[in-house]
Amino acid sequence: MMTDDLRHLSLWWDTLPDDLRTPLGTPLPGDIAADVAIVGAGYTGLWTAYYLKQRDPSLRIVILEAQQAGFGASGRNGGWASALFPAGLSALARQSSRDQALRLRRAMFATVDEIGRVAAENDWDIHWSKGGAVVAARTPLQLTSARAEIDELRSWGFGSDDYQLLDKAETESRVGATDVLGGTYTPHCAVIHPARLVRSLARAVVQSGVTLHEETPVDAIEPGIVRTARGNVRADFVVRATEGYTRTLKGQTRTLAPVYSLMLATEPLSADVWASIGLAQRETFADGRHLVIYGQRTADDRLAFGGRGAPYHFGSRITPEQDRHAGVHAALWEVLVDLFPAVSKAEVTHTWGGPLGVPRDWWASCGLDRKTGLAWSGGYVGDGVGTANLGGRTLADLITGTQSDLVTLPWVNHRSKAWEPEPFRWLGTNVGLRVMTRADDKETRTGRASRSAALFANKLGH
Repeated sequence: MMTDDLRHLSLWWDTLPDDLRTPLGTPLPGDIAADVAIVGAGYTGLWTAYYLKQRDPSLRIVILEAQQAGFGASGRNGGWASALFPAGLSALARQSSRDQALRLRRAMFATVDEIGRVAAENDWDIHWSKGGAVVAARTPLQLTSARAEIDELRSWGFGSDDYQLLDKAETESRVGATDVLGGTYTPHCAVIHPARLVRSLARAVVQSGVTLHEETPVDAIEPGIVRTARGNVRADFVVRATEGYTRTLKGQTRTLAPVYSLMLATEPLSADVWASIGLAQRETFADGRHLVIYGQRTADDRLAFGGRGAPYHFGSRITPEQDRHAGVHAALWEVLVDLFPAVSKAEVTHTWGGPLGVPRDWWASCGLDRKTGLAWSGGYVGDGVGTANLGGRTLADLITGTQSDLVTLPWVNHRSKAWEPEPFRWLGTNVGLRVMTRADDKETRTGRASRSAALFANKLGH
């Protein structure tokens, strides 16, 4: 499969410049050996290789990818290089300490700037703009939640330089959504073109001397060996960097649940339409509903907008047909028009989607078992653009034995429980989806909070 055949995957793949479409790897030719074998050529695997080569240029590093570099979530996501981490501060503190939780949050702040630094240093044109993130409160309950969120963050010592509570006028000055009552803002988020980042990173990694074998699906990961139908790779260290596709590995069906997130993009919008929408600094945007939505203003003045809501498929099934769901995409368009009526006559030029990786306890993690040489990073729950960079830097330090602040952060070597076997996994995941959807509907209709949604969120450690 050549890269031009992947235009259908997303707006981002369709708008890649020609120089980033050049094939970067070849299929594995047979049995080989390496110092480090990495399974998965998305952000996690590529950042790990990038920083490993910086730590030790002599390392023999091989990356194995089932499709093409950037085929998965790295080439399809919403383009938020954010400081978001799926486990909240209180949950992190309960399993480590208050100081450790704060250290991880600050490390995520720094990660946003690290991505921008590397892109600038290497002259990668990834459409970077650090406009921050605004979350609009559009119901009284959402506004109450926004105030409570800022109060909690103040209790952790975060000031207005990190998080702000916005009134109605301040929110509308950033995002001109309907029914705005207020909102929150953080500067710790940048907008990017995801496929430009992953393909630029892949090209740089290959140019640094890393061997990339594409079109090489991996069957199993074992201590010291990666097994494929094309041959085996023996290595001292083996890194699992497969995120939403982890279930394709032998014995890993219950490690991460592949939950789909879907997106759409409009045609480039006129200056008059943008005058009503705002996002003048290309802020990323969302609102305070339970079922996550997310969007950005692209560099060519489109609205790229996405959200959860696609069903989890029995047995963690992943197929190309699941990348699009007419009902969910129609619902996303309805939400977007409700937010910004000025887009109602715009053409939708792209619809797409893909699986993200969800651990049972909603904790992203990375780590290394030195006895087996097996390493991993993942379970980002849709917040992987930033977290994958932190994971790559951390794995590079763990593998090379570098004693850094990163290797003692509280997500390192965290072990999530396995998901339940089917049919319980299917039932639990889709029940949670329905609870969140109904909670948003109830709040819109009645203005009252959903007890079931609150209980479900608490169960997940939020």
